[in-house]
Amino acid sequence: MNSPDTGIGMTSQRTRLRMVERLRERGVKDEVVLAAMAQIARHLFVDEALASRAYDDISLPIGFGQTMSSPYVVARMIEIARDGVPLQRVLDIGTGCGYQAAVLSRLARQVHSMERLAQLASKARVRLRALRIHNVKVRHGDGHHGLPEAAPFDAIVMAAAATHVPQPLLSQLSPGGRLVFPLGTREQRLCCITRTSRGFDENVLEEVKFVPLLPGSA
Repeated sequence: MNSPDTGIGMTSQRTRLRMVERLRERGVKDEVVLAAMAQIARHLFVDEALASRAYDDISLPIGFGQTMSSPYVVARMIEIARDGVPLQRVLDIGTGCGYQAAVLSRLARQVHSMERLAQLASKARVRLRALRIHNVKVRHGDGHHGLPEAAPFDAIVMAAAATHVPQPLLSQLSPGGRLVFPLGTREQRLCCITRTSRGFDENVLEEVKFVPLLPGSA
């Protein structure tokens, strides 16, 4: 009998490995990130009706007007955030269904994940608990402010587009830490800001498409 995270047919481990191979072909080079993507069963984070499409390189709806980022975008953002260095404490902004936090759980000692919608946060907690992922703490709150009580973070990964650089998050980075987030409104690009001894270095990367980062919580 197959366990839920093993899956069958279009949700099988073989399908997951094909997804990882496509990510490698698209240019994701960090084998540690790719291994984490192979370990987490993406189909368990979407409605059963969408499970057969879980390993396609597309974003998927998760309700409440929110989406789950495509596998490539998840892998690419985490690859940029990790930069080949082991992570201790990470902040994940925009928990959504919990998939990105689950992947990060394989790469960091401790993951704090923030979600502004209480119902999504609650569902993500239940899902992560069911998968025995115990090093992720899901918080309900406004991601604009980050989580200063848990800072500093080696990496902050934001799964919603900001209209400007979120200054409160910069102060929560550890030395050498990286903030990776989509920046823009109609046209968005991935942005990586690294905290250095001199201040902050900013790099603007490829074009992406995310839901906007909204203020407040609900």
